[in-house]
Amino acid sequence: MIDQLVEKIKKTNAPIEVGLDPMLAYVPDHIKEKAYKELGETLEGAAEAVWQFNKGIVDATYDLIPAVKPQIAMYEQFGIPGLMTFKKTVDYCHEKGLLVIGDIKRGDIGSTSGAYATGHLGKVTVGSKSYYGFNEDFVTINPYMGTDSVQPFIDVAIPEKKGMFILTKTSNPSSGEFQDRLVDGRPLYELVAEKVVEWGAQHMGKCGYSYVGAVVGATYPEMGAVLRKLMPKTYILVPGYGAQGAKGSDLVHYFNEDGLGAIVNSSRGIIAAYKQEKYAKFGPENFADASRQAVIDMQQDIAEAIGRK
Repeated sequence: MIDQLVEKIKKTNAPIEVGLDPMLAYVPDHIKEKAYKELGETLEGAAEAVWQFNKGIVDATYDLIPAVKPQIAMYEQFGIPGLMTFKKTVDYCHEKGLLVIGDIKRGDIGSTSGAYATGHLGKVTVGSKSYYGFNEDFVTINPYMGTDSVQPFIDVAIPEKKGMFILTKTSNPSSGEFQDRLVDGRPLYELVAEKVVEWGAQHMGKCGYSYVGAVVGATYPEMGAVLRKLMPKTYILVPGYGAQGAKGSDLVHYFNEDGLGAIVNSSRGIIAAYKQEKYAKFGPENFADASRQAVIDMQQDIAEAIGRK
């Protein structure tokens, strides 16, 4: 999938993923009212509203972007109906030709880690048959428990030609409480980066990048520059653009000289764009058109920044 991701980024000229992280507060009232009328103010009604919201955004943006990143917690909060919407969203994005990065941040060990990997990337065996569970193309992984938490994902993902992104330096304000701590005189995130390179060294795509990528927040550009040098053949998933404060100029050093090497996520900055003053002219009825314009603006911002590198 890393080869497909790079190919799609080149084709769209958009190293962008839309974070499908819907909260009910983001969903326009007319969508919620229709869903509640059909299914009541229930978990099923909420899940239906989220599905219709997602579908509208995907329909408006799929031709502009290579990938989406649904955050599973936003669906889990609605229980089983929410998980069904998560699966429906993954399948629909695949129908539209998009790659799906499941933002699941799993980090357990042994058979538990293997079961997570099977459920999200591989096939589960049932008698004489096997089935995909959620069937994303990539997932995010928390490596805090070490190789025991990562290797089971590699064992499942590589035969399927799927990939993963390892949390390395995250975008949240308190990330430094652990990630910036010095170990043998070096920040922990640098040691994690070196392990990411080690985990991915034997699993390279034809494009020259590994199936094992890293998550590095856009809110710490100076650290991003260091990590880019430590992981030259690692694709970097970059959260923190837009709503969290980062802009195109902060992203320059996350990319390699070939203009590749990173894919930038924006979630509420795109899916809730209609709530921003900049896109208020679209209104709630045309929320998806606002999201499309936000993607176009983000694409231009990043392209200009990379062009000045």
